[in-house]
Amino acid sequence: MAPTHQPTNRRTHQPTPMRLLRTLLLVICLFGLAAAPALAQNYYAYVASESADEVALVRFDADTESATVEETVPVGYIAPETEGAHGMTVAPDGEHWFVSIAHGKPYGRVAKYETGTNAKVDTAHVGMFPATMEVSSVTGLLYVANFNLHGEMEPGTVSVVDPEAMTEVDRIETGIMPHGSRFAPDGRTHYSVSMMDGTLHEVDALTGRVTRTLTTGEGTPKPTWVDPHPSRPLAYVAHNGADEVVVVDRDDWAVTQRLPTGEGTAPYNLEVSPDGTTLVVSYKGTGETGIWNLETGERAARLSNTQAVTHGVVISPDSRYAFVSAEGRGDDPGAVDVFDLRSNERVASVEVGPQAGGIAFWKTDATTTSAR
Repeated sequence: MAPTHQPTNRRTHQPTPMRLLRTLLLVICLFGLAAAPALAQNYYAYVASESADEVALVRFDADTESATVEETVPVGYIAPETEGAHGMTVAPDGEHWFVSIAHGKPYGRVAKYETGTNAKVDTAHVGMFPATMEVSSVTGLLYVANFNLHGEMEPGTVSVVDPEAMTEVDRIETGIMPHGSRFAPDGRTHYSVSMMDGTLHEVDALTGRVTRTLTTGEGTPKPTWVDPHPSRPLAYVAHNGADEVVVVDRDDWAVTQRLPTGEGTAPYNLEVSPDGTTLVVSYKGTGETGIWNLETGERAARLSNTQAVTHGVVISPDSRYAFVSAEGRGDDPGAVDVFDLRSNERVASVEVGPQAGGIAFWKTDATTTSAR
């Protein structure tokens, strides 16, 4: 007897209208993503050129990896004179930028400008050779380290300026040739270094008093810059005369580590990335930039700048790019070099006025560009 075959119940999956709709939408979305323009990031920084008495607004296009000068702003007072545009900072709200005019006598000046329009707002008189400065997020006041380059070897000061009235409201005595005005993340604790007596100073911005002073090295280390870590109780100090960066524990108030930068590098400025993972140092003596991995304590890269005499450092808020100014020598132009902190390479450069020094980050914005 022949076997009988039982019929099997096979379900044939017919596409339902809903499934067809989902497939169609997916195809449309994928096509749209492929054809739609991408968003590229623009980064903007201001840089002062001391020998030209001007400030340049630099734009870096991350999509094309190119840098351009969007505008050059004259900031001198007397045309035939070189008054020395030196330090730069941008207010926390991004609405104004400030530049120190260093060479005036019997006082220095700080000028206030609107961002974007770059229109001058007002000027304040401060101490001799105002260099670096920063606005406190707590007091709203501007703290200016008066470097006093051409004065006597005597204790210098930090001027406290009301940025609304553009009036000096206090002057705090620190050490000989103060430099590197920076705040801890709390916005209240201010730090500066004194180049000629080798000290780090801590100031309570609410009281206007020096709370602690620390000698950061033996001999003549010539500290020129300090930057507190954004999330740890540490501060990094550039020893321009000792070819090293020292790490200060702000809780124990002691030097806990020394990072040799190399003979003749003369580290000058430095900045810790906002995410706390990277330290970027300008090597003024060799015209280079050092990039340090703070998680390992090792240098990740030592890269050449496009001009000699590397000066200022600022890192973008996303911790992706470092913008480094280089002065140049003699009549050579200055430069702003852009370093990618992921690949540890220089990706762009643009010429600016001679003796480019102070540099400050302004903003980022997204622009529409073709997809790559």
